[in-house]
Amino acid sequence: MTSSPPKIKAVFFDFMGTCLDWHSSVVQAMPASIPAPAASQLALDWRRQYFLENEQRVRDNLAPEDIDLTLPRALRVVLDRSPEYQDVLSDPTAVAQLIQAWHRQPAWPEVSTAIRRLRDELGLEVFVHANGTTRLQLDLTRSSGLRFDMLFSSQLLGVYKPRAEAYRRGLELVQLRPEEVVLVAAHAYDLRGAQKVGMRTVYIHRWTDDVDEDMGSVRGEFDAFLEGMEDLPAVIAGL
Repeated sequence: MTSSPPKIKAVFFDFMGTCLDWHSSVVQAMPASIPAPAASQLALDWRRQYFLENEQRVRDNLAPEDIDLTLPRALRVVLDRSPEYQDVLSDPTAVAQLIQAWHRQPAWPEVSTAIRRLRDELGLEVFVHANGTTRLQLDLTRSSGLRFDMLFSSQLLGVYKPRAEAYRRGLELVQLRPEEVVLVAAHAYDLRGAQKVGMRTVYIHRWTDDVDEDMGSVRGEFDAFLEGMEDLPAVIAGL
C-alpha cells in the first residue's frame, strides 16, 4: 500500500517583493527633482545592491545586520555609479526619508485575499519568514494591513536565508516537518534554499525582483510558478 503525500499545514511567506510592493514606496520617497524613470531605476539598482550586500555577509559567515545599516551602504554604492544624483541623495534628511520608505510598503493587490483564503478556507497557518529585522516586519505588517500568525526575521532566527539553518529554525519553532510547509517567494535563491531542506516551493513572479534570473529556467525549478497570488490557494490545496 502506498502512503498518501503529507498534508500541507503551513505556509512561509517571504515578505518584501513577494507580498509587498517595495518599489512604489521607495520611488515615491525619492526627491521630486529626480525624473520618474531615473527614480525607478535607482530604486531597482538599490534593491539589487542590497541583495549583493547580504550575499557577501552570508559568504563571510557574518551575523544578520540591521537593514537600516545595510541600505545606506548599498545606496552609497549605487550613487558611486550614478554621480549625477549624488548631491541630492547625499542629503541626510533625504536619505532618512528613503530609509523610512522601506518601513512603509503597500501589499500587492491580491495578497490579502490569498492569505485570508489560505487561513479560512484551507485552515493553514501563515507565517512571514524573511531576511530583515523584527522591527521592520512589525512596521510592514502595519503599513500593509496583512495579518500573519507569526513573524520570523533573520534577526530573530540569527541567520540569513538561504542558509539551511534559517529554514530549519523556523520549522523547529512551529514544530512542523519540512514536507508539511510551503515557502512562497519571489526569489529563486530563497526557494532553492528551502528545497534543499525538503520544503515545498511556489515561485511568485514580480517584475521588481530577481532581475538577474533567467525566468525560462526558473519556471521549471519549483512546485509551481505563478504570476501573482490569485491562484495560490488552489495551487497549495493541490500539493
